[in-house]
Amino acid sequence: MSTLENRILQITPLPEDVKKTFLGKWEKWAMPKDQFLVKENETANYIYYIEKGIARIFYYKNGKEITEWIAMDNSFFLSIISFFERTPSRLQIHTIEPSVVYGIHYDNLMNLCNEEHCIERWLRKALTGSLILSQYRMDSIQFESAQQRYEKLLENNPSIIQRVPLSYIASFLGITQETLSRIRSNL
Repeated sequence: MSTLENRILQITPLPEDVKKTFLGKWEKWAMPKDQFLVKENETANYIYYIEKGIARIFYYKNGKEITEWIAMDNSFFLSIISFFERTPSRLQIHTIEPSVVYGIHYDNLMNLCNEEHCIERWLRKALTGSLILSQYRMDSIQFESAQQRYEKLLENNPSIIQRVPLSYIASFLGITQETLSRIRSNL
């Protein structure tokens, strides 16, 4: 069983025939470092799953890159507004190390949702999980110190420091690189 299949079935079980059809709609790419999956002002056409590697979701604010999300091995990610509203994305998504990425196109997913209630349920549960993660992230920024956010990040993703540039990590945590350096030197 592939990691994509395992991850899909962790969200909700699917009948064997539907699972086979669903998995058949996912495209697979081996991507080099710094490959863009979504560029600013392009419509995001895929929900992605990163089997191995890292992708970063970011945007520009006042000429500065702001990291919104870091997707690591065995996780789903997308530019949610662009994907569902079919509008140009303000977000950009690119790999920050060589990666194996799967994607399901919007049209294929929506057609399957219309044909199979269990795929619609899978999408609802996947999006609910994404919303919960987003709320945890917002709560963390609102209610935790920079050091608490950093410690939690290391607890949840111990390899992130070796694999992701510190400038991206600082941006993701909502702090400066200097603050991150001070936190790291105190641990």
